[in-house]
Amino acid sequence: MRARQQRARRVVVVGGGHNGLVAACYLARSGWQTQVLEQSDKLGGGARTEELLPGHHFNTHSAAHNIINATGIVEDLRLRDAGLVYREMDPFSIAAFRDGTIVRFHRSVEATVESIAEVDRRAARRYAAWMRQAWPLVTAMRTMLDPGTGVTHRLRAMPGLVAAGGRALARNGGPVGLARTLLAPYGRVLREQFDTELVRAPVAAFAAHASASPQQVGGATFALWQAFYHQVGQWHPVGGSQALTDALATRLASYGGSWRVNTPVARILRTGPGTDRVAGVELADGTRIAADAVLTAIDPRSALLDLLDPPLTGPVADRLRAAGRGNAVQSLVLLATTGLPGYPQARPGDWNGLQSYVDSLESLSAGFAQAEAGHLPDDPVPTYAFTPTALDDSLAPPGRHTVYLACPCAPYEVRGGWDAAREEFADRMIATVEARAPGFTASVVDRVTHTPADMARQLHWPGAHPMHLDISLDQLAMLRPTPDLAGHRTPLTGLVVSGAGTAPVGGIAGLPGRDAAYALITGPPARGGPAGRRWP
Repeated sequence: MRARQQRARRVVVVGGGHNGLVAACYLARSGWQTQVLEQSDKLGGGARTEELLPGHHFNTHSAAHNIINATGIVEDLRLRDAGLVYREMDPFSIAAFRDGTIVRFHRSVEATVESIAEVDRRAARRYAAWMRQAWPLVTAMRTMLDPGTGVTHRLRAMPGLVAAGGRALARNGGPVGLARTLLAPYGRVLREQFDTELVRAPVAAFAAHASASPQQVGGATFALWQAFYHQVGQWHPVGGSQALTDALATRLASYGGSWRVNTPVARILRTGPGTDRVAGVELADGTRIAADAVLTAIDPRSALLDLLDPPLTGPVADRLRAAGRGNAVQSLVLLATTGLPGYPQARPGDWNGLQSYVDSLESLSAGFAQAEAGHLPDDPVPTYAFTPTALDDSLAPPGRHTVYLACPCAPYEVRGGWDAAREEFADRMIATVEARAPGFTASVVDRVTHTPADMARQLHWPGAHPMHLDISLDQLAMLRPTPDLAGHRTPLTGLVVSGAGTAPVGGIAGLPGRDAAYALITGPPARGGPAGRRWP
């Protein structure tokens, strides 16, 4: 009986990014015979750290972790026992302007207000008032984004959600005022709240992490999320983002799970033509792996419309096919330097977190508009930096540093192609830093440029989109990637979807992986679809 039960619990996880590994850990811990298949030569996806230059280790995409540190996943999977160590990035952000002014955003709202007040007392008062307005709203969002697994958890969370929701309504003008705020672009929210770029430009730079333009309707959440950083902080994994991946792999092995790299999946198989039950996968070399369940932790459109054989059809497929993915993504320049950027008015700690080089909300808006049209943004290029060696000297040789530069509004498809633009655009990004940190260019000893075209190829991200699909109001939480698929289950019994393009959100969160695993562990709903819905 036990052997039969074990055979009935074979699951293949397609994709070895952090969501796939989180899902695999939960499944293996629950008794499933679990194997992760990763097409790259290394686990991690966007949470990888590579020695791209001799002695210099760079995060190839994610540079700071925040959402996962608010979920309980790190504690639940005992990842610290598996070697994961986090150091807080405080201040979590600074704004370095061309005139030398620096504004610091600390974990403490009070310390942040004091920093702003050094330059503009009125802006400081308005920031404090805005945080008071945003705080309960973000608290409620956190509760909704992480409802936990199981009815008991949801019931326990309900009083907190109701209380936070009530305060959010009271502080945001009631239902109409709150709806207006949430439906607004974050550019409009910031223009209403602040009359100075000292605050709205750096907050917008952080909001742009979501690959969302300041003009995107319903993008207000990305600016309001500033309160989340004050609540939860930003965290650097010692050893780089690979440390999270390695800890998850260690924990997966301890639960009896396994993985294979350099193993691309060519097809997701059904039990027979036209059937609605998954049978396993077929690899690129023709090998078939039978399974009672398949969990995909890749772009959901690729999983259900390309790999599934035959592909998903009907209204569910139509809605998934129509899901949005913009042309504005990230371009990276990874630098080995002899020193940290030398800001004239710097103080200790200024290199701990994100360093914003965005002088105005309008320049960021223009950059996104240009990217959507296939053009590179004008100078100064909207850019931000992370300098992880300020907190972690294991990433570079003695006396050296690694600097991670990112433009949040680079076009995936650029007119003339990235081969012609890559080095010139990298030079322009470095020049943006030089204008704020004189002498920085001379400190650069080597560099690696990762354009969107490179990331699409190396990380297997369609459109080079780190979230797989836009994080827009119609593709967030219970709507991600579509309402039909937000419960992670699909019309096929035994096939569930996970990854950054699935509910509740992208980024280094782990929630899509955990919740997709739970969808398998608990089995299909009584009526055959999420939330009791009958599939069309």
